[in-house]
Amino acid sequence: MRMFLAVMFLFLVTPLRADPLDAARAPGAVVLMRHATAPGTGDPPGFRLGDCATQRNLSAAGQAEARAIGARFRAAGIVFDQILTSEWCRARDTADLLGLGPVTAFPPVNSFFANRGDEPQQTAALLAHLAALPAGARVLIVTHQVNITALTGIVPRSGEAVVAQRMGQGLQVTGRLPPP
Repeated sequence: MRMFLAVMFLFLVTPLRADPLDAARAPGAVVLMRHATAPGTGDPPGFRLGDCATQRNLSAAGQAEARAIGARFRAAGIVFDQILTSEWCRARDTADLLGLGPVTAFPPVNSFFANRGDEPQQTAALLAHLAALPAGARVLIVTHQVNITALTGIVPRSGEAVVAQRMGQGLQVTGRLPPP
């Protein structure tokens, strides 16, 4: 609860940059992107992590969104030192379709929608990973609404990116990039 309150305080007292691409371009930016449009909520019965046929997947519109978001980052000249993704197919496919570079599956950003008890451990693991990176490293993380909300207090739309900077033991939101 303390972590949530600290994150909310930083969010409330931190002005957002006028141009979210400027925020994403800044050294040390952490871009938390919710996967592109995948119709439905949660995971269907019989969901299996390694089997995309059992999961909620990107729609054709979601695939187009991911490509357009990647094009937006490329046009702005934004390069990421690391691109991490949830192991869920809709997140992994979004990260791949962005076309921004090599993508690494990173279990701490997997969805905990169905198991909210995993949130503290996963959030702590992600924050520890980010804290260990060089100060100027720019990171893109393709994940899920619940993960982004736990880290920032923001409920992003599908395909939306929340831009932050590492601050102490947490993140300070500096911008929001809406989906195309």
